[in-house]
Amino acid sequence: MGGKLAPVVAKTRNAVRKNLPEFGPLVVALSGGADSLALAAAVAFEAPRRGLQAHAVVVDHQLQPDSARIARVAAQQASDMGLISEVQAVEVTYSGKGIEADARRARYAALADYCAKIDATALFTGHTKNDQTEQVLLGLVRGSGTRALSGIAPERGIIKRPFLRVTRAETEAACQAQGLSYWSDPHNEDPRYTRVRVRQTVLPVFTRELGSGVIAGLARSAQLAREDADALDLFAAKVLDALQQHDHFVQGEQDTPTVVPIRTLESEPRAIAKRVLRQLLIYAGAEEVTFKHTEEVMALLENWHGQQMLQLPGVRVWRQGKRLFMLRVLQSAAQ
Repeated sequence: MGGKLAPVVAKTRNAVRKNLPEFGPLVVALSGGADSLALAAAVAFEAPRRGLQAHAVVVDHQLQPDSARIARVAAQQASDMGLISEVQAVEVTYSGKGIEADARRARYAALADYCAKIDATALFTGHTKNDQTEQVLLGLVRGSGTRALSGIAPERGIIKRPFLRVTRAETEAACQAQGLSYWSDPHNEDPRYTRVRVRQTVLPVFTRELGSGVIAGLARSAQLAREDADALDLFAAKVLDALQQHDHFVQGEQDTPTVVPIRTLESEPRAIAKRVLRQLLIYAGAEEVTFKHTEEVMALLENWHGQQMLQLPGVRVWRQGKRLFMLRVLQSAAQ
């Protein structure tokens, strides 16, 4: 692999270099696919130059007949690069929310346990610009707000995603330039999954009809939406803090309701008021607050005409005069 460094390899290394923590250890979530393998190679090159200890964890979901061998091969590749590698076999518990979500939950639980065990300061995942684009499109279809349209966060806690400005084609090219053989997950070609249909059918049509800049444009839209969502969340947090200091605000306990003085929210922009109410619902004990739930509570604020008490998952909400009440529903009372 002598000679001039391939531009795609340089791009992956530069992306990792910009995201390295000040001290380690750090962990790479490795599947053996092109994205995570290119990430592992970039980390293996950059981390030692910062004096950082780097690990690679391969999570074997045990969902395919040959998964154990695939995991071992990926771990060996990481070890050959100089990373401390380990395979973590997990059992995926089916929740009825889809195998992708169930596998993701099991995977991140295993990664979190490993990071805690070695006191890792960063967990790198190989999400790319293509993943970001797919996420934005899925958010649009679901009618989500700015937070969901902002796509995949570049950083959340110790999780870092340095490849969100790197395309899938570039990670594949980076692997090829470094002589790395990557695994292609058959689940990524299975049209039963919505994300696969977006990748194989929707995006190619968009690209053909609207031009090659679609992926970059949607990724840029996600960045702008994230900046807007961050600003709105900041404003909402300040309003919530002021509301909780209000003389007529009462923080509910296990068997007493939270009391919210409505006048403090009536003058706020709707986007801010909704965020504050959503957070108050969560504090009061609401479970899985949806768009429909927040709209129903907003109706008590904006269009009050004596509506009956709202029965939301985990909480009851009602209005009396200029006050909104939110009461946690205990499991025994709900049954």
